[in-house]
Amino acid sequence: MVKLVMFALLGPIAWASNVVRADDASQAPDGWQRQAPRPDIAPRFWVQLSSAETGPYQLGLAGRGSESVDGRWVRTVPVVAGKHYSFRAEFRAEKVTNPARSILARVLWLDGAGKQLDQAEYPLTSRDATKDGWSVVTSTYRAPAAASQARLELHLRWSANGVVVWRRANLSETNATVGRKVRLAAVNHRPRGSRSPQENLEQFAKLIGEAAGHKADIVCLPEGITLVGTEKTYAEVAESIPGFSTGFLGEHARKHRLYVVAGLYERDDKTIYNTSVLLDRNGKLVGKYRKVCLPREEIDGGITPGKEYPVFSTDFGQIGMMICWDVHFPEVARELAARGAEVVLMPIWGGNETLARARAIENQVYLVASGYDFQTAIYDRAGQRTATTSKDPAVIVADVDLNERLLWPWLGDWRARIWREGPARNENNSSRRE
Repeated sequence: MVKLVMFALLGPIAWASNVVRADDASQAPDGWQRQAPRPDIAPRFWVQLSSAETGPYQLGLAGRGSESVDGRWVRTVPVVAGKHYSFRAEFRAEKVTNPARSILARVLWLDGAGKQLDQAEYPLTSRDATKDGWSVVTSTYRAPAAASQARLELHLRWSANGVVVWRRANLSETNATVGRKVRLAAVNHRPRGSRSPQENLEQFAKLIGEAAGHKADIVCLPEGITLVGTEKTYAEVAESIPGFSTGFLGEHARKHRLYVVAGLYERDDKTIYNTSVLLDRNGKLVGKYRKVCLPREEIDGGITPGKEYPVFSTDFGQIGMMICWDVHFPEVARELAARGAEVVLMPIWGGNETLARARAIENQVYLVASGYDFQTAIYDRAGQRTATTSKDPAVIVADVDLNERLLWPWLGDWRARIWREGPARNENNSSRRE
């Protein structure tokens, strides 16, 4: 009868189970135990004994009809201080509105007496699922000094009718994470008295070459590079994308073997967008971002806002783009980060630097700004300028390690906590893997 009850609860998520034990999960394998902040908000717990293909067992949690539900499976394993460990677990879920907040794993480092050391770790959800469709939560850590144990936790919380099944959760010794070094670059140049968009493009082409001379992996150019200094209108310089300017810039990206980001005005039939483009090392147009937040000057000039927040894969990591006025609104950078952006490149005409720093900090991304009436700069995840200049023309560069963790006092790895503790988002249209 217990088996039938649990199948009714789980519906299609309860697949290929040999034995199901409902809330009587006191004999869970490998020392896993049930835990909840309070008994009255505990979820339903169960163990599924399954086939070798899907793992020897699975650990389930389900809501009881209340948004206050909060519980976890916990297990303590031995570790050696100073050694590196890889945490990995897989899960499948149903009826969970905000997986990033409701489904998570934690690793807590303990000393010999069971006292917690440092801040809890929040492993990240991988961009890639397993071949059979399970989401993967994984991260690599160095066990702190004095650590002799680690408590592994598999959570479901704040999901009234949600169901999650975990499998293959373990912490195994591994090698230290290899660095992922990237050289970011930004151009500081404002054309003046230009006779044509072509003249502007030629000026920026020389600076792309200079960035390549610094061995940059990617260089950011400013906003509206075919308009500034020409006294032309948006409509007069607007062009198709791909088009002449992307072809011209792409040739220089190919010649110098680096990625190029540049602000252009895009024409699509009657519609004109303020657009930023990404060109790869072969000069190919990887994609574009249409400015979402428009100031009144652009609105009065007939520009139409974009609606999407694309993030693009490069050979060094995930990048997003935003443009100028976008920096004044937290939603744009947040949506890019939510979709996996590690670096945000921002062509900008003018803006508030405090807000630029805030966007880097609150999303834990590197922010590259190339501007006219704005300080061209590269900001780290702490919101600090790592490179800047007021010289014109000039190219600035900064070396960053995208795998390096930034640990904050009292907070730990803030980047990993953002999605677990921040405001609920509509994740239906987001490709985010935290």
